[in-house]
Amino acid sequence: MLAHSTTLAGLTAALAGFASTSAVVLAGLTAVGATPAQAASGLVAVCIGQALAMLWLAPRTRIPVLVAWSTPGAALLASGAEPAGGFAVAVGAFLLVAALIVLTGVWPLLARAVAAIPATIAQAMLAGVLVGLCLEPVRGVLEDPWRVVPIVAVWLVLSRVAPTWAAPAAFAVAVAILGVQAAMDGGVSGPVLPALELVAPRLSAEAVVGIALPVYIVTMASQNVPGSAILASYGYRVPWREAMTVTGIGTALVAPLGGVALNLGAITAAITASPDAHPDPAERWKGVRTTGFAYLVLALGATALTALAHVAPTVLGAVAGLALIPTLASSLAGAMGSGAPGHRTAAGVTFVVGASGVTIAGIGAAFWALAAGLVVYAALAWRRDA
Repeated sequence: MLAHSTTLAGLTAALAGFASTSAVVLAGLTAVGATPAQAASGLVAVCIGQALAMLWLAPRTRIPVLVAWSTPGAALLASGAEPAGGFAVAVGAFLLVAALIVLTGVWPLLARAVAAIPATIAQAMLAGVLVGLCLEPVRGVLEDPWRVVPIVAVWLVLSRVAPTWAAPAAFAVAVAILGVQAAMDGGVSGPVLPALELVAPRLSAEAVVGIALPVYIVTMASQNVPGSAILASYGYRVPWREAMTVTGIGTALVAPLGGVALNLGAITAAITASPDAHPDPAERWKGVRTTGFAYLVLALGATALTALAHVAPTVLGAVAGLALIPTLASSLAGAMGSGAPGHRTAAGVTFVVGASGVTIAGIGAAFWALAAGLVVYAALAWRRDA
């Protein structure tokens, strides 16, 4: 019976993670210029990449080290615009993120530099770029009420009675609606079987500043650090160097196939690390092994999901927005949680610039939000110290 509990926890983590945020990944890849085939390839690649990372880390470490795609990173991509040079430039930026993640594990100075960025600023930057995505359900209700209102209703009810399953249930309803619409239209266009498409990477200065650095920062601040903290709360010490090396190399392998960054799981990590998974902490890693195998199966449906997404784009856009509302709420709380007025002011500036969606010199709002917030933060700190 106890063995079944780790299996159930692992399956729950996989289904909750995939259903909650796969739409965010597709939206992010599409926003930076991926074709439907490239976006589908990216989703397949990250499913396989994080599965293999978990199947490596969990048995080796004997702790429930859950690996996930970077939902904040994908959301940041979705809030921006296609870079000059197209998707190939974005792929080059993904490879740079991979190198930075590996470097964080082996070079303590870089890890300290990332940790030196005030958490309020990093959270405010993420909140700012999430606002536009979280407005998609509102737009969907106005533009396509017959499809979107049932999804919102299911999400709201489940948010009250079973919050963990609110976004997955909304996703399931959306897939059902899209399936019915596709049947009425005579089917979907494009392939439904999984396929990987290689993209030759390029890199530009704008992509380094506007994509790579913001994605790296939100991945570290909103996924890797909280993921490590969640495992620590259950008595596990994450092997930081090995975890960053594996997720960094994994990111480098999936990037040319269109995949976003891999990182430690945060919210879903609690599903496999808690006593509900198994009363014996030494046995809970088996749940992560199940999660890894489950993602290999889920990869088989990733291309079909991409094809369905194009039947009615407002539907999965609404699902992505609903899935990100809890992240937006926690980011806002983290941004404004400091008691120091100067911190809140700097966070407020960061949030406003991020929400503006401004692009300057080909560089998106995420970078400018971070830069503006740090300048205000430093200026106010200097005035207090003077």
